Amino acid sequence: MTFDERIQKLKEITEGWLGYFRMASIHEKLKDLDGWIRNRLRYCIWYHWKKPERKRKNLIRLGVEPQMAYQWSRTRMGGWAVAQSPILVTTITLERLRKRGYQSMLTYYEKVAPHCNEPLYTRPVRTVV
Repeated sequence: MTFDERIQKLKEITEGWLGYFRMASIHEKLKDLDGWIRNRLRYCIWYHWKKPERKRKNLIRLGVEPQMAYQWSRTRMGGWAVAQSPILVTTITLERLRKRGYQSMLTYYEKVAPHCNEPLYTRPVRTVV
């Protein structure tokens, strides 16, 4: 599956799931889940690059110094460990993911959750005359 297809499928699932659970108070859970999803997307990008030379070239394209890109492209760490490493966290940022179409679950939840959009109920003050 391409990255754009993956983002579209993720968006569909997110909208459906958060539409169903919009009444719940799940801010902290969504923060954790968003972090995991971003790491998973970074892993998918890293895995899609496949060969060390392609990894090196793409890291350089993202602004990493050539020597550091060479070292990271040939690391023996697994893909999941690299996805959580500083090299991918600082190059494949949230802003770059947003440009590709990724929408954070927390930001979508804040749009659709009624208790986030409505002001808190305050009791009217009675004046004694």
